[in-house]
Amino acid sequence: MASINASASGTFKIGGDLEVNRLGFGAMRITGKGIWGEPANPKAARETLAKLPELGVNLIDTADSYGPYVSEDLIREVLHPYKGLVIATKGGLTRHGPDIWAPLGRPEYLRQCVLMSLRRLGVERIDLWQLHRVDEKVPQDEQFGVIRDMQNEGLIRHVGLSEVNVAQIEAASKFFKVATVQNLYNLGNRQSEAVVDYADKHNIGFIPWFPLAAGELAKEGSVLSKIAKKLDATDGQVALAWLLKRSPVILPIPGTGSPDHLEENVKGAALKLSQEDFEALEHAVK
Repeated sequence: MASINASASGTFKIGGDLEVNRLGFGAMRITGKGIWGEPANPKAARETLAKLPELGVNLIDTADSYGPYVSEDLIREVLHPYKGLVIATKGGLTRHGPDIWAPLGRPEYLRQCVLMSLRRLGVERIDLWQLHRVDEKVPQDEQFGVIRDMQNEGLIRHVGLSEVNVAQIEAASKFFKVATVQNLYNLGNRQSEAVVDYADKHNIGFIPWFPLAAGELAKEGSVLSKIAKKLDATDGQVALAWLLKRSPVILPIPGTGSPDHLEENVKGAALKLSQEDFEALEHAVK
């Protein structure tokens, strides 16, 4: 078991001072179907969380909207007081049913999100709080302004953004240091390539969500499946290895509610791709 450890992925300092192993854990899947309600297998969800420290996973990404609240509550139940762990959470989305997400960026609501996450997680300051979405119905400056205020008040240590473009990162940077960006990005979906490059250049942590997805590349006989077979690895492990090699600021957060699947993902931290294999995967998606 000692050989399976997220430390094999290397480390990154969020905000320049909060060091984590680059392979983290996304806590969306420890909830019910549609990211709504309790998990189908509560015992397995708790066992998965309990196993994270054993496997060297010390960055856990959640959100108040996962469940809603279920993910944060389980994390506190199983892992509080978080010795050696960084619990990152998000706010700014409301829930009205399974798979329904609606942004709400009013300053008073964002403050409520932070205060309630502090209470649910049992902490006095959130290490990394991320704006889940920029609400197009509310002036950006109002959203960024209240986040700056909460950081100045000591409620938030580092601030991140989710699903943003470069212009939005630059706009937010006038209010606070953007420590991380969390966008959809994986082997099969490169729509955030410009944001990855910007993050790399400015030493901003880039947290790709849906990191294991490979789209068309997951088909039998594809470049991905051939490389996985050659390396005696799973497609998902190769997809993680590709992300880790893509940029030193990338922090993949594969999620699962299964302890066995968690272990399989963490094994991917030690998988090293040759430059040839990396480029073959790079060019497999147009």
